[in-house]
Amino acid sequence: MLSQLHDVDLQLLRLFLGVVESNGFSAAQGELGLSQSSISQQMAKLETRLGYRVCNRGKGGFSLTPKGEQLLIAARSLFDSIETFRHQSNGVAGRLIGEVRLGLSEAVDQSVLQRVAEAIRRFRDRDESVRIELISAMPGEMERLLLQQRLDLAIGYFSQVQSAFDYRELFSETQHLYCAPGHPLFTNDAPDEAALQACDRVDHPYRFLRSDEPFQGKVCSARSEQVEGTLAFILSGRHVGYLPSHYARQWQDKGLLRPVLEGELSFEVAFHLARHRAQVPGDAQKAFEEDLLSAFGRT
Repeated sequence: MLSQLHDVDLQLLRLFLGVVESNGFSAAQGELGLSQSSISQQMAKLETRLGYRVCNRGKGGFSLTPKGEQLLIAARSLFDSIETFRHQSNGVAGRLIGEVRLGLSEAVDQSVLQRVAEAIRRFRDRDESVRIELISAMPGEMERLLLQQRLDLAIGYFSQVQSAFDYRELFSETQHLYCAPGHPLFTNDAPDEAALQACDRVDHPYRFLRSDEPFQGKVCSARSEQVEGTLAFILSGRHVGYLPSHYARQWQDKGLLRPVLEGELSFEVAFHLARHRAQVPGDAQKAFEEDLLSAFGRT
């Protein structure tokens, strides 16, 4: 009786199948490349391992015993399972599996979303079985999630002071200072410094950008983390604030927003792809990062 299955047992079972398929020891010699006496010895060894006879051989010809018939069914099932395992294991070897978690800054331009979609398309064309999670968050929140290794990658405007992160620049975004109808600057084409300093600006909590902003107003009674909140303050006609030009365009086209000294008070914000340097990426994360960089033309 076989208490454990060893390589030698698999070899003996393969020989058994070869004998059965050849319908006898003599006919199996050419198929197995063994002499009849060697085949006989190996079959006897198999029967010793099993503890029962599997076939009749002699003057009456070759035939399986009832237990041999059952062994034949079991052996074929075993080798079918081994073949299935081989195919599946080989398939897994080249397949990307697991999860990719990407953080994405709020209110990005349509072209940015199209490039992210292009990266997803490229990735889905690979041999993969991966769950992709997209998380929209503020830059500060994305940095926190990256530090906690709850994100694999993040696209946003970051301070770039985190020594734990690797950064790759992807694109830049233009920010204008805006006002709305009802604000004194809405009808003032050339405001002087006094008029600008009298403005009540909207502050953003994540303001590493402040040193880059051409407008450094001292009056500030409004605060918002989101672009939508900043827009609401500006549309009130009582505040000025910075907005991405692509986001403000539809409101500007309707005459509800106006840039203040466009160009002079505008500036560029660089967006980066960030990841935690200590987080060892898996094959899926590496492939998705490659596809993102390719989609943004940064390979």
